[in-house]
This record gives sequence, C-alpha cells and structure tokens, in this order.
Amino acid sequence: MAGIRVTEVDWQQLRNGTAHHTQEYPGPELVVRRGQIFTITLELNRSLDSEETFIFTVETGPQASEGLRTKAVFQTSTSELQVGDAWTAVKEAQAEDTVTVSLASPPNAVIGRYLLSARVSSRRKHSDRKLGEFVLLFNPWCPEDDVFLASEEERQEYVLNDSGIIFRGVEKHIRAQGWNFGQFEEDILNICLSILDRSPSHQNDPATDVSHRHDPIYVTRAISAMVNSNNDRGVVQGQWQRKYGGGTSPLHWRGSVAILHQWFKGRFKPVKYGQCWVFAGVMCTVLRCLGIATRVVSNFNSAHDTDGSLSVDKYVDSFGRTLEDLTEDSMWNFHVWNESWFARQDLGPFYSGWQVLDATPQEESEGVFRCGPASVAAIREGDVHLAHDGPFVFSEVNADYITWLWNEDESRERVYSDTKKIGRCISTKAVGSDSRVDITGLYKYPEGSRKERQVYKRAVKKLFSVEASGRRARVRRASSRGLWRDDLLQPAAKPSITGKFKVLEPPKLGHDLRLALCLANLTSQAQQVQVNLSGATILYTRRPVAEILHESHKVRLGPEEERKIPITISYSQYKEDLTEDKKILLAAMCLVTKGEKLLVEKDITLEDFITIKCAKPGAPGKGLGPIQ
Repeated sequence: MAGIRVTEVDWQQLRNGTAHHTQEYPGPELVVRRGQIFTITLELNRSLDSEETFIFTVETGPQASEGLRTKAVFQTSTSELQVGDAWTAVKEAQAEDTVTVSLASPPNAVIGRYLLSARVSSRRKHSDRKLGEFVLLFNPWCPEDDVFLASEEERQEYVLNDSGIIFRGVEKHIRAQGWNFGQFEEDILNICLSILDRSPSHQNDPATDVSHRHDPIYVTRAISAMVNSNNDRGVVQGQWQRKYGGGTSPLHWRGSVAILHQWFKGRFKPVKYGQCWVFAGVMCTVLRCLGIATRVVSNFNSAHDTDGSLSVDKYVDSFGRTLEDLTEDSMWNFHVWNESWFARQDLGPFYSGWQVLDATPQEESEGVFRCGPASVAAIREGDVHLAHDGPFVFSEVNADYITWLWNEDESRERVYSDTKKIGRCISTKAVGSDSRVDITGLYKYPEGSRKERQVYKRAVKKLFSVEASGRRARVRRASSRGLWRDDLLQPAAKPSITGKFKVLEPPKLGHDLRLALCLANLTSQAQQVQVNLSGATILYTRRPVAEILHESHKVRLGPEEERKIPITISYSQYKEDLTEDKKILLAAMCLVTKGEKLLVEKDITLEDFITIKCAKPGAPGKGLGPIQ
C-alpha cells in the first residue's frame, strides 16, 4: 500500500475564529485560545485505514522540548475529546481521503506561535509533515485558565473592545481622551509576540523564557518592562522635558497602532515620545491582543514615592517654592497605569482579580524599570510585602502628603500634612459605555475612616520592622536625611489662620489670570501675617518649569476677620514658559507672628477657547463669536 501523507490543510478559520472569539484577527494564521477545542480538516493522498491514527507534534520557541512543556507529541483518540492537562486530539469524521480532527490544548499551555506537524502511525515509518503555524492565546472564556473572567460583558469590554477612553487632567477637572487600542489591526499580533521575543530574558535564554509564557504573571511583568525603552530598547521612549525634537509629542498620539508599527518597522528602535497615558495605552493593546483582560486606570494626585517610605515628602522655601535638589518624591496631577485580571497562584485566591501593571519608567523593580503585577486586593488591605512592587503602588494611591519648610540653617519644619490628598478619583472607562467609573473604593477604604488609617498603619508596620535591639528601622534618603516611622504618623500642627486661593475668572489661555488669596483669622486676637507668594508653570508631574510670580504682602487680620489679597498674573508673564500641559502652580507661605506657618497651594489648568468669525448679512467676513 502506498505511503500516506497530508496533501492539504483546512484550518477552518471562520468556525474556529467564531468559537474562540478570534475572528477579528486578520490572519493569515489561525488564532485560537488555550484550554479550548479547535478543529482542522486534513486532505490525504489516500483513505486512512481503520488501524491508522495521526500522531501530532506541536512546538513553540527555539529548542522546544517536552521537558519545558514547549513541545507535545500526541495521537488521535477514539474517545470523546476533553480538555485536560495535556494536548489531545480525536478524529471527528472521515470521508474518503478527507479527515476532520479536533485538537485541544491544556488551559495552562504556553502561549505563542506554534508549529503543527503530523504523521500517520502504521507499519511503515513515516516522517512528520509540517502542516503549518497557528497562534495560541490566553483564554478568558476558559474557567480553568488563570485569566478566566466570568462576565461576558466584561470580556467584551476588556478583551475584545479595540477602542477606549483615557482620563487625564486634574481631580476637579477630569477630561476624557479617546484612544484606539487597535489590537486586531494588521500585524499587531505579530508585533506583540515580537515584543516578548525582544525582551532581555528571551535574548539571554530563549528556551527557558518561552517555557514561562504559560504564566500571566511572567508575561505581564515582561510586557511592563518592554513597553518602555529604559533597559531594553523597548517600544516607547519617555520624555518629560518639553523637548520633542526628532519625535512626536506625547499629546499628539491618539492610539497604539502607529506606535507599534513604527517600532517594528524601525527595527525595534524606541518610538519618541511617550508619557504615562501613552505607555498605558500601548500596554493595554498588547495585553488585550494576547488575551488578557486589561483596562486603563487613571489616578489623580498620584504619588511618586522614591524611597518606599509610604509618604510624599516635599521641601519648600519661605515662598513655598519646591526645592528640587532636596525633593525626591513628587505628586503628579494624574498618573495612568493598567489593571489586568488573572489569578495569583503565588499569593492565594484572595489576591486574585485585578492586578496593577505600570509600564511608565519611574522606579526600578529588581533592577529593571517595570511595575507589577501588584494585587489591588493586597493594596486595599495594606499587604505591601507581597509581590510585586506593593509599596510603590500603595504609595501612589494612599501615601501621606507632607510638606517641609527647609530653613537656611538646614533645619526643617512640617508646615503641611494631609492623609487624604493622595489617590483621588481613581477612574476607568465603564463597561459598555464611554462614561467614567470611580474605582477608588477598590484600592482603599474611605478616606478618613478608621479602617483606612488602620490599613495605612499596617502597611507602615510591615515596611518599618522593629529590630532585635529594639531600635526602629530607619528609611534613609539619598541626601542622607532620614524619616522615623513615627514621623509618618504624626500630623502637622494646625495654624490659627486658614487660607485658600479663589479663581475670580475662568482661567483661559491667552488671558490674564485673576485670583484672590482668602485668609481667615480663627482666633479672637489680631494677627500679623507675612504672605510670600510664588507661582510657576509646571508639568503634569507638578515639576516646576519657570517662575512667573514672586511677591510679598504684610497683612493684619483682626479678630475672626477674613481678608482677600488680589493676585493678577498677566498673559505676558506666563506665555513663554507655559508647557503643553497648560498648568500653573501657585503657592502662598503665610508666616504668622506666633511662629506658625501656613502653606496654601493651588493647581490651575488653563483652558483653550476658539474664536470663529461669523459673516453678518450684507457684511461678509465681519463679526466675532467666541465659543468655549
């Protein structure tokens, strides 16, 4: 009898794509999800005898091996096909020289591009015939997959939706920006797999790296590092200095596809430039493309805690100006990261669910600029000791904000502390609509509640251990200043006056700014107050760019009196130094006769407006109509 061989393969892309929710991928390869059956039809050069079976081989990555679970050899069975711990296959139907076979991968199979080969078991020895390649993805529809997500509405939103909303701005003026994730666009799947292959782990030991790609913890951590370019010629190069020569301003990107195409076609040269929302948008594209439910999250008044002290320590001078050489921590007006949904087999079921991932290169994690996955449940409970990067994420949403006045003799005084300032209006796009959903409650208990303070103290306790000698462990900053643990739990003394900035007219770009500093005496005694005012244009990270205001006033406040100090900043004062963020920070250091000090700050975002010339009847081209 003539030797038997496969002459043609029908990958049944429409049938499999519909069943696996992968029909949107443009091909030409079959794309399926792990832990689920898919079907192919094989045409043979002759009919298959009853005693003959197919022996299949699947392999992924270089030096594929069964020991690393990057290769599997299995034959068709006559029993009903079931998804299990190993690759399986069953012959579904046979018509003359055509055979339909169903295959199933285990729900913890390595994801990636596979080569499928086959031979027929018979008395005569046949060599494997390469049938072609297919791509295997994570499967949020499979209950046994670590990335399983029970809600179909959420799967549609967080896996299949190829567009979304990213929230930016400031806490009291949140703006929505559309973003095209485009995970089903041409070549994007191939590019996403290439990102994994370009990682340092893969370059150093490709076989072992591929073997770890069954684990969403490993894959998401690798993507977090590769989306930024700091260690590894990753996808996006960050820039926060207003210097965008040779690249694109972060504000001009509207989606991930152009960025990923540019990186790939440019032979993996980092794309210039990105800031936090760009990194988050790109990472959302990559993870959704690979089959992991992912969303973009915006945190307003987001802390960047450089030393893991769970506090943001800002040093200012007598005019309230930030001393950049002393201030290593910062509070960004907003920061954007991702959450992905998967089980934490390393931590236990309580910590499964949403996991924080952040590709913005802020701090190194185990020697690499990456962040996460950090369990949102762990952050809420103050379990900052758990993998990965718990202290940094906890600080982003729940650090205490402390401002210190740095005196000329290098002593310091705490002039402001706030336990509620950090981590406001944590937001993401709603499922099925473009509205904003506040998810702050997933990250922390209500601000000011007893439970929230208990969690904060618990987190501090886990980081600041008591040594055997009985001494408190100390956090040392790069500048050799230190903070005792008790410093973090003591509020600043409340002064006998209050103050706040009030905007008198809507702040419009191109117009003068008119404000007032409103001071109030809380006592029945008259008070003399020295008011030192400063103002600076800033980036959204609140980093000062240029000073635009510097003046002093002496004010006498009678018993329980309220007074307003008018402030005007002309357009000519700020126009040259305003950044694309259009933000200004005002500060007032109020020095009271008793030695008390009050610091008042306000962030201002200037709004663009459009003027349209409207034609009047009989006078074309004349007339003005301002539109906000």
